[in-house]
Amino acid sequence: MRIDVLTIFPSMFEPVLGESIIKRAVNSGKAAIHLHDIRDYTTDKHRKVDDRPYGGGSGMVMAPQPIFSCCDEVVRKIKVAKSKRSIILLSPRGRCLTQKSAARLSKMKHLVLICGHYEGVDERVGRSLADEEISIGDYVLTGGELPAMVVIDAVVRLLPGVLGNASSAQNESFQEPSLEYPQYTRPAVFQGKKVPAVLLSGDHKAIDAWRRKEALKVTRKRRPDLLGR
Repeated sequence: MRIDVLTIFPSMFEPVLGESIIKRAVNSGKAAIHLHDIRDYTTDKHRKVDDRPYGGGSGMVMAPQPIFSCCDEVVRKIKVAKSKRSIILLSPRGRCLTQKSAARLSKMKHLVLICGHYEGVDERVGRSLADEEISIGDYVLTGGELPAMVVIDAVVRLLPGVLGNASSAQNESFQEPSLEYPQYTRPAVFQGKKVPAVLLSGDHKAIDAWRRKEALKVTRKRRPDLLGR
């Protein structure tokens, strides 16, 4: 998979892309991630990428020209069928990222992530350029860089061969409409608190039943809305 990130703060991504699972995916050739500074595509001699909003109001709005120019160049260079590419605007107005949508995006060959900033992005970017808008939650961040990092992490770890254990991604929270069951490791007793005996029994059928029961219990307590799905 190739991921192109359009941003005015490319240096924000370097610490994240150079660590952990994402670094492993890049080094193994499972993912290729490229950063593009939107300022490099502006026609303004001062490299300005924003302007005052029509109709008045506070803040500044990212102009369409640099974003369109940057995205057009990326798409022109990367020869991928439109059905295998998704151009995404990170926006608080977008549909909330879920495990299901991350799995759908992981099947694409090419993702283009557009990071908004300032008061917002010119509406023509969302309507005419992006295929979809994605949010990572019902709150507002300073820009789209952090949401883009979250999308990259959520998607890349689902690529075949990225995780050391293929079953790891299948047993996580949100793969099913429930949260993950409780996990324990050594020691069996810590500060007087014991690991549930069933997990030490070696009875895999009983362990599976316990995990399903506990997963539902945790979900019912913390995220009952998931059970309604």
